[in-house]
Formats: sequence, structure tokens, C-alpha cells
Amino acid sequence: MASRFAPRRRPAAPRRPSAPRKPLAPQPLPAAVVDAVLRFHDEEQDQGAGRTLLRLSAQRLRQSEVKAALGDLAARAARVSILWNERESEIIRVLEAA
Repeated sequence: MASRFAPRRRPAAPRRPSAPRKPLAPQPLPAAVVDAVLRFHDEEQDQGAGRTLLRLSAQRLRQSEVKAALGDLAARAARVSILWNERESEIIRVLEAA
């Protein structure tokens, strides 16, 4: 007569620790990048309703004062835009391109 139970399995071999994996979620944006975009922006696009999109141009990123403020974060700052509320003088949203 056939057995109704599954055959016994061998215990799994112990796993070796693997190399750390790259995190799936992006790292949070450093405050230094947001500060630099606010201080050194040279591109402004009016979005209407008192809102402005602030960015750093490629030329501005090459200037010495911006390089000194950002260091190796300059490449990341090139992808950041800040939606700014002119009436309240506050950040509405920080946007970062992939």
C-alpha cells in the first residue's frame, strides 16, 4: 500500500554569508544638496500660483563656489529641482530625477 506522507527531506545546507546587496530604495537626499540648490540656483521656471521651480544649470555646477559647497554630490545636485512657494517663502516639494 502506498504511503500518504511525503518522503523525508535532507536538512538544508547552511548558507554562507553573501556579499552585501545594493539597497533597493534610493538613499535619502542629503540636506547639503537641497541647501546648495536653494543658495546657488540660476534657473527659475514660473509654475503659476506663486510657485517657482528652482534648479542648478550645468554651467553653475562647474563654478568653484558650487563645487566647494557640494564636493562629490554635484552629480546628484544636477538632478534635483525644488518647487518653491514665493508667497510663503518655503519649500513645497523637492524633486529628484532617477
